[in-house]
Amino acid sequence: MNWGAYFSLFSLSTIKFLFAPFAGPYAQLSFLETYFSCVAGALISASIFYFASEYFIERAQKKRLANYRNALQKGQIPKVKKNFTRANKFIVHIKKRFGIYGISLYAPLFLSVPIGSIITAKFYGRDKRTFPLIVFGMFLNGAITTSLAYFVFS
Repeated sequence: MNWGAYFSLFSLSTIKFLFAPFAGPYAQLSFLETYFSCVAGALISASIFYFASEYFIERAQKKRLANYRNALQKGQIPKVKKNFTRANKFIVHIKKRFGIYGISLYAPLFLSVPIGSIITAKFYGRDKRTFPLIVFGMFLNGAITTSLAYFVFS
């Protein structure tokens, strides 16, 4: 057993799930070894960041407020963060077009697992379908990307 390769794929999948399976053939792992290593890493990361998303969102809001207050105390004009960046517009477009399914299934895949899970929780955290859809998306997208890695690019 190649524990180093399993751990490498697992670790890479916790951050960038889209590209992790492509390292499987080069590590001389089987399709199933690659698939389960990648899906396990993505599921662990998605669980942590989805359920801790409230903490991260509150922390970001407090930091923005503290920066705003510090600038006011120094007599400076506070820098206001742009709300409508290209990435934000894309996320809102996906939310409007595909709803809970598009965000839950594809945000963790295309953005990154931590950021996609936090964004999904921010938009749909109160909906009970959200986390099971993320889990389903990990299994589905893992099968697709691992299949591409083994059957198309190798």
